[in-house]
Amino acid sequence: MKKSILYLLFTLAIGFISCNKEIKKDTTTPKQISNELAELEISFGVRGNCGMCKSTIEEAANSVEGVTKADWDVDQKKIKISLLNNKTNIMSIHEAIALSGYDTEKVSGNLDAYNNLPGCCQYDHEMTMNQPEK
Repeated sequence: MKKSILYLLFTLAIGFISCNKEIKKDTTTPKQISNELAELEISFGVRGNCGMCKSTIEEAANSVEGVTKADWDVDQKKIKISLLNNKTNIMSIHEAIALSGYDTEKVSGNLDAYNNLPGCCQYDHEMTMNQPEK
């Protein structure tokens, strides 16, 4: 009888201890997750002339980690970019485009890369960027 009572008390004690253990919960809310991975849309001016420029500029922008979409408008001399805000910064995109030979609003294009562009892509360094829609 004593053994049965001791066994019962032991079982209850173990059950009570295990029920009182604090369970760590994930306190990250969906809103916090969405803010960390939020996709931003930005745009800025980039000089260029033609469809070949478009391909090169967009390829340079898309090479930056975190850029999800790049679309350069030949008429407006403006690129629209979608990016994950926690994966890159805007200056990295400007620098990547400039390394391919194209001027942006913040960074001048690499002169060696510019000189190696096809003739149709060698733009006027004074052309207006970020022009309004027609």
